[in-house]
Amino acid sequence: MKKLVLLGGGYGNMRVLHRLLPNQLPEDVSITLIDRVPYHCLKTEYYALAAGTISDQEVRVPFPEHPRLEVKYGEVTNIDLENQLVHLDQEDPIPYDDLIIGLGCEDKYHNIPGAKEFTHSIQNIENARETYQTLNNLPANSVVSIVGGGLSGVELASELRESRSDLVIKLFDRGKIILSAFPERVSRYVQNWFQTNGVEVINQANITKVEEKTLYNHDEPVHSDVVVWTAGIQPNRIVQEMDVEKDAQGRVVLTKYHNIPDNEHVYVVGDCASLPYAPSAQLAEGQADQIVQVLLKRWSGQELPETLPTIKLKGVLGSLGKKQGFGLMADRAITGRIARILKSGILWMYKYHNG
Repeated sequence: MKKLVLLGGGYGNMRVLHRLLPNQLPEDVSITLIDRVPYHCLKTEYYALAAGTISDQEVRVPFPEHPRLEVKYGEVTNIDLENQLVHLDQEDPIPYDDLIIGLGCEDKYHNIPGAKEFTHSIQNIENARETYQTLNNLPANSVVSIVGGGLSGVELASELRESRSDLVIKLFDRGKIILSAFPERVSRYVQNWFQTNGVEVINQANITKVEEKTLYNHDEPVHSDVVVWTAGIQPNRIVQEMDVEKDAQGRVVLTKYHNIPDNEHVYVVGDCASLPYAPSAQLAEGQADQIVQVLLKRWSGQELPETLPTIKLKGVLGSLGKKQGFGLMADRAITGRIARILKSGILWMYKYHNG
């Protein structure tokens, strides 16, 4: 019996499971899924969990069930490529015949002193829960500084404004205008929303140091009762420690079939994979679809196609609280109520098909 091991129950490996189960998995293959928590987590909604506008249960989706699927809960400590073993904390190593690494990402602190020690995170469900507890327990008029004006920072700041109108919220962004990667129309819409709703946006920020209750912007101290870090990501520590070729962002370089060079049994999906797009749940799912196609052909001894099709991304949507939103769909900028309804609908469909 061949053993397929999936590391991480994120969007990529969740798609692998739903493509193989219940009917596509060959009779001579079993699957072991290893994750720290016993459910799939909707990472795209962690900002709302941290802000307190949705419950913990709303970001959890059960893993599928199947006689040849074993779900194992544990912390991965090392991947032994030579001996084809996955080492777990205080557990026996798990052997594999094929491995899909989908361990996700962690915060990148850019070597800023104190950033790791004195800021909060929303990069995993444990971090998001802790951040929620901290924000929820703040007294009125406390100052919350959010570092990073990308999608996560914008969604957290807007959701927190609706959840806690009594807080002073500051959003620090390196760009001249927020969401500078989006069309100017979208950036100005979001910047105006913050201005109208009392969120202070500090553009062209340069965070140089973080201390307890103090954030330094261009070396100038800014009092902050809580600092939340949303200013960049990097691959999971386990992937960082792997002795394989990586790109400038530390992501694993792959062949066109999504496996590491010279090892057709080890694939990388999601945030840890070096791809010509920004990491996203949508990208991880598209990549997972192709990995499943490759696996099925390799398992059955079929020849692989000369090339795989380009992964098509439909766009990106963001929320501004529960009533407004923004996004880019088929290269078309959209803002307002329609964008928010679209995002809510996509989330509902995902839960319906996976839950």
